[in-house]
Amino acid sequence: MPAPVTTIAALSAHEGQLVTLRGWLYNSAGKGKILFIQLRDGSGIVQCVCNKAELGDELFEALKHLGQESSLIVEGTVRADTRSKLGFELHVSTARIVTPATGYPITPKEHGPAFLHDHRHLWVRSRRQAAILRVRHLAVQAIRNYFDGHGFTLFDAPIFTPNACEGTSTLFETDYFGRPAYLSQSGQLYGEAGAFALGKVYVFGPTFRAEKSGTRRHLTEFWMVEPEIAWAELEEIMDLAEDFLVECTGHVVEHGRGALQELERDISILENVRKPFPRMSYDDACKILAEIGHPVDPEDDFGSPHETELTKRYDRPIMVHRYPTAVKAFYMKEDPANPVRALGVDVLAPEGYGEIIGGGEREDRIDVLLRKIDEHKLPMSSFEWYLDLRRYGSVPHGGFGLGLERFVTWMCGIPHIRETVPFPRTIDRLTP
Repeated sequence: MPAPVTTIAALSAHEGQLVTLRGWLYNSAGKGKILFIQLRDGSGIVQCVCNKAELGDELFEALKHLGQESSLIVEGTVRADTRSKLGFELHVSTARIVTPATGYPITPKEHGPAFLHDHRHLWVRSRRQAAILRVRHLAVQAIRNYFDGHGFTLFDAPIFTPNACEGTSTLFETDYFGRPAYLSQSGQLYGEAGAFALGKVYVFGPTFRAEKSGTRRHLTEFWMVEPEIAWAELEEIMDLAEDFLVECTGHVVEHGRGALQELERDISILENVRKPFPRMSYDDACKILAEIGHPVDPEDDFGSPHETELTKRYDRPIMVHRYPTAVKAFYMKEDPANPVRALGVDVLAPEGYGEIIGGGEREDRIDVLLRKIDEHKLPMSSFEWYLDLRRYGSVPHGGFGLGLERFVTWMCGIPHIRETVPFPRTIDRLTP
């Protein structure tokens, strides 16, 4: 009878037992009549010890000459090994080669980013990329757990839309049966409709921005989660963003410690993400920047260098609120006490990762919203449905958006956002 099939991640439950593993050859090294195979199966990597006397000459030689990423099935006994990260190794009693591979293009030598992204479909098999994608999985899990556990209802927004949300200059246009349509920049406007129907909702899905930017923080296609709450004002939105970020970070650290260690992430920085976050107005932030030699026009937006300099002063994320109205989207509510400032907030991550959350109150006064749509030169006819939300029972409301990939970039402590998604889309990459 064949030994039961298990996974590498579950080997600790099988010490001293005969098991079967199915996977791919990650690496191998021979030493006389002993061959050490690193086998990966998607759940982890384990060292498999092959003895020529036990396997026989033919099988041993076949295994010895296998190329990287050959697929095989091995049967053997699980034994403790304190020298390995896993704590176990497999002593192989028999093996079957399923598909031999030769000439695997990603070798141990140094490869450039373009080459690796041309082979992204294979690069995701590496230790580092697998660790990043496990962190991404945990981040998605944390986000859904948080909102599902705090009374929010998932509210799906369409990807094809007739109108802009974040400005007309970054729209991807497509033909929709003879009419122009656009890939969604954000699900927020639809989330507002959901909040008026269900109280507390969150939209979670892909969004698209045709920004001609090749920075390490930009993708043209990315995922965003956008909670929206009826009756919420700026302080409640800030409290929600803070609590949400603390819980999600804690979940990733608790359940993803192994992946973070694989990435050599300084976990102590993430463990320090605790309430309260420092809060300051945009005007106060401008004063701080001027004092430390990085002035910014108080009616302009921050750039990445300004965000980096601000966060250097703190050991956790900071919240900057009441940005200039002129640099915010048309739907952002003007501060009644100072209309040139918007009731919005950005959460800036430390270590130079910058904005990871942006949100605030939505403009709930129809007369102001009509003026803002006109000022932004947006087609009024495309927003009639949105204006109905103000005509029929408008109330204070708001929410925020968190870009999943930016959050994962920060969690992993990696320099470029393109590694946080299986197949990134940037201004110069549409394949594979």
